[in-house]
Amino acid sequence: MRRRVAFSLTELVIVVAILGVLAVVTVPRLQLGALHRRQAEVAAAKMAADLRLTRRLAVANAATNNRGFELNMTGGAPYGGYEIANRDTHEVIASHAIDSRVCCTGTSKFKFGPLGTLDEDQAQLTFSADGKTVVVSVVRATGMVKCR
Repeated sequence: MRRRVAFSLTELVIVVAILGVLAVVTVPRLQLGALHRRQAEVAAAKMAADLRLTRRLAVANAATNNRGFELNMTGGAPYGGYEIANRDTHEVIASHAIDSRVCCTGTSKFKFGPLGTLDEDQAQLTFSADGKTVVVSVVRATGMVKCR
């Protein structure tokens, strides 16, 4: 008796069909909403890092730049991005986009003076996506950035 060493085409088609049915049933049950909620956290963390960078640039260049640096939100609320600029020369240092699935609202300008302090009284941004909300705020007197 000869031993079988391969699968028939019919057997392969049946296995692929079963896998297809399992995929159709399983994929809608995946919690993709968790990924969207995570996007708000990631966008807020990136913003907090760039606010700290803007403050650090203002302090590091205080000897040659007495006006400081600023982070300006671009587009209307909800914002689509932001840029970091030198307040003395108006040169744009960096420009970033915010993920379109994340809604960002709040303060439109963050101006850091040469001592690292913030010029505005109100300094807060809210990032939200799929029910998750993260707030990034800046303490005016010290320029400290908080992400909650």
